[in-house]
Amino acid sequence: MATGQSARATRTVVIAGIPDGLVQDELMADILTIHFQKSRNNGGDVEEVTYPTRNKGVAYITFEDQGVVENVLKKDQHLLQDRRLPRHYPLTVSRCCDNVFPSVTSTLDMAVFKDLCVLEELLEEMKKQSPALSFGPLQPNGHVAVQGSFPELRVLREFLLLKAESLSEKDKGEGDKPHQRVQEHGDVTESRNSVQDAPREKQVVVLDTDIYHYMRHFLPKTFQAEDVVISGVSNGDITTVCIESSGTRAGAEHSLRVKKRIENCSVKLQKILWRERICFENHGRGEKLRYRRLCERLKPQYPEVLTIPYDTHIDIVGISSDVFGFAEEVRNHCR
Repeated sequence: MATGQSARATRTVVIAGIPDGLVQDELMADILTIHFQKSRNNGGDVEEVTYPTRNKGVAYITFEDQGVVENVLKKDQHLLQDRRLPRHYPLTVSRCCDNVFPSVTSTLDMAVFKDLCVLEELLEEMKKQSPALSFGPLQPNGHVAVQGSFPELRVLREFLLLKAESLSEKDKGEGDKPHQRVQEHGDVTESRNSVQDAPREKQVVVLDTDIYHYMRHFLPKTFQAEDVVISGVSNGDITTVCIESSGTRAGAEHSLRVKKRIENCSVKLQKILWRERICFENHGRGEKLRYRRLCERLKPQYPEVLTIPYDTHIDIVGISSDVFGFAEEVRNHCR
């Protein structure tokens, strides 16, 4: 069964850039079917269109023939055209296995900066720094929702950490630096190995939360090192990993090597991992238990898939073909 689902994934492409909310979802699925069946678009017979998905503007197209996938990918540009749409819309078409977390949302807590700068001005600076991201309004508690690709969010988070460092230099009277106080919020996991009480050298890595969990579950040695404290603080879709070592030169070099190792591992996983979300319909205790037991039964068939249970859903993380098959089996069993 798993092999069959994996083969199906090779006949599937992921479509991004679909205009959201212009027509009903069923009609948009029909428009996509028509587009990818036309020979002028290098298309062919479509077996199934999965739309909408949990990612806004993203659809899965499964063809009857795997060869059509190669032809569709060869086309320089796909323009979605239909008389029921106000204009033409460029689409991004890629293999199912090439896509990783196309869009994430993170809630940033900017309250830690309120004594050091004007938050409204900082928000404008963030918008200029990351024009590809979508920013929500600044809330009274200092929170702001930010949506976009994970690489863009990672760049923004690193910019804020550097900003915190520079502002803290101007405010020597404060004991903790802003980015240290930020890390007091969220779920913290920590790995300690024979660390002496001494001034510590800090390195920071920003990871996608699901990639972080995947690394800790399947690649735990990535976060294990002598004389180093490695802690992860999750804030929505982003996890900040802090690497601390003693203040010696050797310790500083060691923490840099650990940081590089984590970064390299994250980059590799970015290229091969996919995430699907199975939402609970009724949110009842019995339904949640049923879904979780089913996931446990499927794990031997998909040993490299990680399931992360939450109160309202289960996230499935792994190689795209495995995730595709795992999610399909869960949905089929629970219909």
